[in-house]
Amino acid sequence: MITESYRLKDDNDLVSDSLNGNKLAFSEIVIRYRGMVARTVKGMLGDSVFSEDIGQEVFIRLFQSLSGFRGEAKLSTYIQKIAVNLTLNEIRRRKRFFSMFAHHGNDEMRELDVSDHGYEERWDAREIVNKALMMLEPKFRIIVVMRMLQGYSTKETAELLELPLGTVLSRLSRAQKQLKDILEKL
Repeated sequence: MITESYRLKDDNDLVSDSLNGNKLAFSEIVIRYRGMVARTVKGMLGDSVFSEDIGQEVFIRLFQSLSGFRGEAKLSTYIQKIAVNLTLNEIRRRKRFFSMFAHHGNDEMRELDVSDHGYEERWDAREIVNKALMMLEPKFRIIVVMRMLQGYSTKETAELLELPLGTVLSRLSRAQKQLKDILEKL
């Protein structure tokens, strides 16, 4: 059980303790940031087994790269960057996988939406929004997830994704318009 003293420590102390082999300190990092990671990954991939796998991989990568954390950015930013990169890699992997089938003349696979989870006709509002979000191109979806669902400022989103501020603003605008159009159809 994690003691109250770990919950009171700041991130830099937890990183330092983790690097010194303290497993409880790293557990506290996971507890603090697992919700943030889950929201990002599920926002990009939907609620699937892949989302859970990527979420776990984020913390494995964090553990492996913790010695490279310099403290120049917040730990949450560092973790979020790992989550975004792994999620985008998964989206690219899916695209390659499904494009292999599409090139072999399989019409069913060509029409397959990899984010389609077989929703029933009676959707609640959250399912409709998630469905609409999954229909956006990944470059737009990540902006919406970071900016609107995770609450990052436009500047923070640009820094996390290593994009110019203008690009984030234009993608956000286009994403909002596309979401509106998709939601009207749904």
